[in-house]
Amino acid sequence: MNVKSRHHLRSDEVDAVQSSVREALGVEIDGESFERVSFTDDPREVVLVDGDPAVVYVDDEPFLTVRGANAFPPERRIVTVDAGAVSFVSNGADVMRPGIVEADEAIEEGDLVVVAEETHGKVLAVGRALVDGAEMIGDSGKVVESIHHVGDELFELSV
Repeated sequence: MNVKSRHHLRSDEVDAVQSSVREALGVEIDGESFERVSFTDDPREVVLVDGDPAVVYVDDEPFLTVRGANAFPPERRIVTVDAGAVSFVSNGADVMRPGIVEADEAIEEGDLVVVAEETHGKVLAVGRALVDGAEMIGDSGKVVESIHHVGDELFELSV
């Protein structure tokens, strides 16, 4: 990912990012420095919080990256998967019903969600819910489309 532009956010822009993430995930992002970065070879934009890629814009909505969600653990919109799903989700696979052990019932179809593993609660991926949270546990079917995961370009990003 090649950096096209990088600039510090104004205080009102920082407030908007913090407010959006707080509303979606129930978490407060704290930091001294907030910079917005765009790339020449990737349409996504990222907000660096104290130099780390903590927020990514998905369809103009600021949302925590995997690294951001592990630094600032979310309280809402969490889909928890069992150990058998970890390797698939970590490699970018969409999340299937059989691998889910728990899902926030407040999740609505179309929401951005974080996917965490059940043993340690570490976030493995960010995705878009294809069904409501109450419908995620079951025997078959895809329920979360993966957008960003452990080990992808965005996860490995160093600016």
